Amino acid sequence: MTLATAARSSARRVPAWLAAALAFGGFVLAWKALVVAAGYPPYILPSPELVGARFVTAWAEGTIAPHALRTLVEIGLGFGIGATLAVVVGYALARLPLAERLLSPYLVAAQAMPILALAPLLALWFGPGITSKVVICALIVFFPVAIATMVGIRAVDRGLLELAASFRATRWQVVRTLEIPAALPSIFGGLRVGVTLAVVGALVGEWVGTDRGLGLLINLARGSLFDIPLLFATLLTIALLGVVLYGLVVLVERTLVGAR
Repeated sequence: MTLATAARSSARRVPAWLAAALAFGGFVLAWKALVVAAGYPPYILPSPELVGARFVTAWAEGTIAPHALRTLVEIGLGFGIGATLAVVVGYALARLPLAERLLSPYLVAAQAMPILALAPLLALWFGPGITSKVVICALIVFFPVAIATMVGIRAVDRGLLELAASFRATRWQVVRTLEIPAALPSIFGGLRVGVTLAVVGALVGEWVGTDRGLGLLINLARGSLFDIPLLFATLLTIALLGVVLYGLVVLVERTLVGAR
């Protein structure tokens, strides 16, 4: 057995949660070492224990919870709407070459526009409420899921499609029992990317203007409150939110597609 093979075998024996915990522990130690070595004051770079304590107190006092709930609602609605439309459009682009030739340049051009530049316009059109944030999330989720759907549908075995046609299967039967199940791994690849982008979209929308949300809390913590530990605690909340949402998508994928 070569050294590389032995290393891969050992890596497979380490549970994923343990590897993640070790990586997080290493990050925290490096963070603490940087604070100690550079001598940064808390208003520039707070220590991990100070951020952890502020994280606990902010949740206990109810400082973070209402903002996190608003952001979560925006992400959920935007991700659901954007992903649903993306799957429908992606399927249409895969099965209608003329539609792809007509729409693809516009989709690419829309994706190339920075969402930070579009956010003020969307806030102006839809108002500073939750609607503009949902629209931003849906837009940022749409492209990767649509492309993943199109790729997955086009990769369906032609032999299976011909077999279904020989049994006189209806279009809906082909879609429901053959094309969508075969394309699910690719679609979930897009959904994994999309759910993390939805978090970014919600925060961008909240930075432009809102009355509640984690993006607003970041602005308050670094501005009027000048509470840098609270800012880091909010960033930690955002990171945990992204990890949990990504994990939920992976869990649904394993349920529908099977464990890998």
